[in-house]
Amino acid sequence: MAVDREHVLRSAAALLARKSTSTMDEVAKAAGISRATLHRLFAGRDALVRALEELGIEECESALTAARLGDGTAQEAVRRLVRDLEPAAGLLAFLYTENQLFEGEEQHAGWARIDTAIAALFRRGQQGGEFRIDLTPAWLTEALYGLMASGAWAVSEGRVAAKDFNHMIVELLLGGALRREES
Repeated sequence: MAVDREHVLRSAAALLARKSTSTMDEVAKAAGISRATLHRLFAGRDALVRALEELGIEECESALTAARLGDGTAQEAVRRLVRDLEPAAGLLAFLYTENQLFEGEEQHAGWARIDTAIAALFRRGQQGGEFRIDLTPAWLTEALYGLMASGAWAVSEGRVAAKDFNHMIVELLLGGALRREES
């Protein structure tokens, strides 16, 4: 019987989003396979994390496409982006804590593509007078990632209702990013 690698990855993502310290045994159990089978697919935790990174990048790039970042106002595009990233928020929260993914020269080029696209959205909002210009697009991008991760953790721990995820992230991010008229 062939093992469905996609199923194993999605099971691992769901588990690690809830409990980032899960062992490979726990990952195998969550996927309904033996540890030996999991080890044949992924030589160790690092290989599993790298495969999850690929999945996370795919999910982000799909969300960027679906959100149509160039359409409408920058505020509208941010709202669509948060909505379209929400299904992957738990996985992204896990990946956000995996420091080895973001250190050194081995950083996956996919993250740079995603950062560039999101920063360009914030820059467009600044150039259009929607967003504050005293906060860099890079900082606003990092703030979005942090809020997405925090929101995912709060939902998974039951401190926040899942239906409120999008509203909370967008309102806090845009409430802090929106340009205010000088008094």
